[in-house]
Amino acid sequence: MDQVAYERPVGELFAELARETGTLVHQEVRLATTELTTKAKEAGKDAAMMGLGGMLAAVGSMLLLVGILLALGTLIPLWIAALLLGFVLAIAGVALVRKGMAALKTVNPVPERTLLTLQENKRWAKQELGR
Repeated sequence: MDQVAYERPVGELFAELARETGTLVHQEVRLATTELTTKAKEAGKDAAMMGLGGMLAAVGSMLLLVGILLALGTLIPLWIAALLLGFVLAIAGVALVRKGMAALKTVNPVPERTLLTLQENKRWAKQELGR
């Protein structure tokens, strides 16, 4: 029964809690910024792939159409050759654009790790205040 409990003043406890909470918030903001930057870079790469695919499909379509069209023009009428080549190249371009769009849909913009740590911090703060 001679047990002496070390009790710190309430003001000191609140000051420490305020410092730790400030540090925690700062770290969470830094984590969220890092996580969102990473996700934005991934989305940017996917968008660049879509743009490059579209550009290549257009340029390739023009050059191939001219070259193959001239070659096919010796076998079949030019208008039929132009229709066939245009159809094939359009399908290839659409396939590249769809691939890029599918990749963009998989990007999750929500900072998952940050949300998890915020939930952990909320539980910790409740425990600290409940003491």
